[in-house]
Amino acid sequence: MDTSIYTSSRTDPAELEAQQIRARVAWLYFVGGLTQQEIADRLGLTRLRVNKTLGQVRSDGSVVVDIRLPLASCAELEQRLKERFGLEEVSVVPSLEDEAEQQRVIGDAACRMLDSLFTNGMGLGVGWGKTLSSGLRSLTPRSFSESWVTSVMGGLTRGDGSSTFEVATSYARAISAECHYLTAPLYFPSADSREALLSHHGIKETMRRARSVDVALLSSGDMTTRSLLVRTPTISQNLESLKAAGAIGDLLGVFLGPDGMPVDHPLNERVLSLTPTELKSVPHSILASGGMYKVPIVRAILSQGYVKRLATDENCATAILDTSA
Repeated sequence: MDTSIYTSSRTDPAELEAQQIRARVAWLYFVGGLTQQEIADRLGLTRLRVNKTLGQVRSDGSVVVDIRLPLASCAELEQRLKERFGLEEVSVVPSLEDEAEQQRVIGDAACRMLDSLFTNGMGLGVGWGKTLSSGLRSLTPRSFSESWVTSVMGGLTRGDGSSTFEVATSYARAISAECHYLTAPLYFPSADSREALLSHHGIKETMRRARSVDVALLSSGDMTTRSLLVRTPTISQNLESLKAAGAIGDLLGVFLGPDGMPVDHPLNERVLSLTPTELKSVPHSILASGGMYKVPIVRAILSQGYVKRLATDENCATAILDTSA
């Protein structure tokens, strides 16, 4: 197990002291092998504070734990998925009951893929969602002044830390790169209004960038209220007609059927994003999605070869490979 500990440099004396305590607690526990009580006794802290500190450094990305011991069952699933769908890389993580934690570890796995692929000068296209935003802490902070980040889909009028604008901004900050936005809604009132806006210089230029990214990092959505997209008025008002058209979920806001093809629905003509077909031409594409409720849409995406890499969880991977389902 390789444990990396990152600390920030701050000039405020009180904050610096707090950071030093955090770093010392983390080092003594993860590297020094001391128990929480031993750390409390050595540093003159309460055991409760030590426990709380360890929880914080895990959750905020100050401590990154890289387990090098292979999980045989996950490794077997990774190989089977690669062979079945012609994928270049797969990361299968153990399944967790807590949905937020599951999203985090899948996001972590996707960001580790990104870390190994991305170099200075590349363009990165990102989607949205809690999986992508929560995995960001596993991306190694770097200064890639020649790189750029762009959103590859329009946005919503509200944010919770996982919108297209927020996710793109966060990834750009992590690698000190410039950021470009599709400053328009994900869905337009009509196909004609969409075409009219695409003639705007700024939107046209960002779409050009989106189509020329070297790496795309994406998630997918299902048809339940777990999906932020489904909870928006635009989709909730069209949910029944989307289901009637055969939709099982979305990729980049494009609703797909079980065969992975876009369904025949007006919303698919009004969406502002890269199309799944255009995604095929991106040199490196990563889908980060898991959970049993995502099985149909992830399987559909893989069946059409829209992405080249996958980060998911063990239960989802098993179900995707189940030919009887």
